Amino acid sequence: MSQRNKGKFLFSKIKQGKKTKSHVPIRLDILFFIVFILFTMLIVKLSDLQIKNQEKYKTIVSSGQKKIIEEKAPRGYIYDSKGNVLVGNKATQAILFTRSAGMNANDIRKVSQDIVKLIDIEPDKLTDRDKKDYWLSNPDNLAEAQKRLTVSDKVNANGQELSNSDLYTKTVEKVKDSEIKFNQEELKEASIFKRINGAAALQPVTIKNDNVTPEEIAKVGENTAAISGLSAGTDWERDYPEKDQIRSILGTVSTEKQGLPEDEIDEYLKKGYQRNDRVGLSYLEKSYEDTLKGKKGQAEVVTDKDQKIVSKKEVKASEKGDNLMLTINLDFQHKVEEIAKRHFESLQQAGKTQYSPGVYVVVTNPNNGEVLSMVGLSKDPDTGELVDDTLGTINKAFVPGSSIKAATVMAGYENGVIKGNQTFIDEPLVFSDGSRKASLFNQYSSIALTTQQALEVSSNVYMMKIALGMMGAEYVPGMSLPVDTSIFDKLRKTYEEFGLGTKTGIDIPQESVGVLNTNYKDKDGNYIPGIMASALDLSFGNYEAYTPIQLAQYVSTVANGGTRYAPHVVKGIYGNSENGELGKEKELIQPKVMSKIEGREDEFDIIQEGMYQVVNGSMGTGNELQGASLPIAAKTGTAETFAVDPKTNQAVSVINSTIVGYAPYNDPKVAVSVMIPQISDDNMATNRLILKEVINAYNEEYNKQ
Repeated sequence: MSQRNKGKFLFSKIKQGKKTKSHVPIRLDILFFIVFILFTMLIVKLSDLQIKNQEKYKTIVSSGQKKIIEEKAPRGYIYDSKGNVLVGNKATQAILFTRSAGMNANDIRKVSQDIVKLIDIEPDKLTDRDKKDYWLSNPDNLAEAQKRLTVSDKVNANGQELSNSDLYTKTVEKVKDSEIKFNQEELKEASIFKRINGAAALQPVTIKNDNVTPEEIAKVGENTAAISGLSAGTDWERDYPEKDQIRSILGTVSTEKQGLPEDEIDEYLKKGYQRNDRVGLSYLEKSYEDTLKGKKGQAEVVTDKDQKIVSKKEVKASEKGDNLMLTINLDFQHKVEEIAKRHFESLQQAGKTQYSPGVYVVVTNPNNGEVLSMVGLSKDPDTGELVDDTLGTINKAFVPGSSIKAATVMAGYENGVIKGNQTFIDEPLVFSDGSRKASLFNQYSSIALTTQQALEVSSNVYMMKIALGMMGAEYVPGMSLPVDTSIFDKLRKTYEEFGLGTKTGIDIPQESVGVLNTNYKDKDGNYIPGIMASALDLSFGNYEAYTPIQLAQYVSTVANGGTRYAPHVVKGIYGNSENGELGKEKELIQPKVMSKIEGREDEFDIIQEGMYQVVNGSMGTGNELQGASLPIAAKTGTAETFAVDPKTNQAVSVINSTIVGYAPYNDPKVAVSVMIPQISDDNMATNRLILKEVINAYNEEYNKQ
């Protein structure tokens, strides 16, 4: 290599070395700069935490934590079909207490004693266990009771130590009766202790909501800081503007003290309820619990490091539940009630109701099952005063008599015993044992009757001959009744298609299926004497018992030609307006078909004509119904039964007076059942007069021009 080239080579090496050495410090500079920036940000953040917002974060640390809790919500209302309030809510002043999470029994005891000094309450009905729990909440008393435990008390049968809960139960047993003889103040303290002790942590419990005075509100306000969790607020209770009108079917709601029903508590807890939540306990309040219950609001609770409540504020307001509108028109309901009451009182004045329990009337729309009126008036046996017994229309059963004969006629058709407007001879039936059965209108002669005429004059014999035919027998004087108990099932099968002897499907729980006898043999396996004669009695309605709502469903099924609609008293579900009143429709209750008799249009025409002749025929048993504002088809019933005289304890012969009907007979819009049980006689035609006036009241109310 020449000297010149060597010089170039060395120069290039020096240049590369210089470049390599300068590259490393630049990287380090960038890295140091990034670290500097990060440290600067950290210092700024620490400065913000320790200097600028020092007090804020000190408060958060000392306060413990924030929690969101649920607040109680008012229930929805129940309205009649015109929008009149039947069940509402009445707001009341209330004293509330929200239990802190860290409270033990001794803390609750002290709080209870402090609260009693501020407000006056009525002590609850406390059990001995309630009182013992309160006595043991004092640590000194707990220690004293624990000293009484023996070695054997502390172990189970296997010699193993008892759990804390089992050990406490043993301790409770050691509390002496003399130690829980509380004075009035102690009973009040124990009552408050029970309420707070039974509440979940951070869930408000009502201490007092009845007759809270302004002075008590003021005292509570002055002591909210001293008694953590105590506050004044509002509560609600169910209100009934119409007093006792149909109240029994509306149902009841539990109080906060009652809380969830014991037999359903697990089911409710799974749905998110709290133990002290109020729920519907019966009838519509229970059936529509999911609709009527409100949506709980939310509140933010701040607790300190000791779990004591520091503050509480609303985050989300509670929402009132949805509302129910009933199919019952209150004005019409009042009219039907007045009609029933007035006529029963006339029977009372005539001395015919000594043994009668009351009067029952049901009015429905036969084309969709809507209940337009339910009236039950129960007579007080001591005073004779009539009181509301609307529930009796669905859970009290009475032998109806001839009013169910249309169903027996249909049984004859369905079992091939009669065809068309067939003729049978009405005559006294005499059997081999000497027993005799006859129609009330014809005790001695023989009269040919068509199906329509049999309904018109209410022939018992016609129905009994249908029953005999269903047993495969034809009447011969002096015959023995065939022993064939399948006749009961055959008749009942058809009766159930009309709603007799089965659940109607009404949207009120706990309805009765009636009183049915399915026991045909004695304990030795022998047929009960007279059981087949009872089958004949069943055919003309003088054996088994049905409810007024079943009779209403039955006559509705006749009226509309065979469709058995489930009765329903709820028309629809409605929301709330901005001011909390009845809002927009959310859901209309659709008609529910329980069963349907199909392919019997001609047979229904015959039955309906027969019931029209009951009113308009020359020998009809319901002639008193002529002249009503709408033409009526009906079927009367008189069942011979007995009552027990409370003074002599002897059986007394009485009758159940019934009638079912619908109008207008050629285009039915309304169906009615009337039951007046256990009166001395039916000479005043009270059942017919009630039905006629109810139809007139319906026409006046629903067909206004």
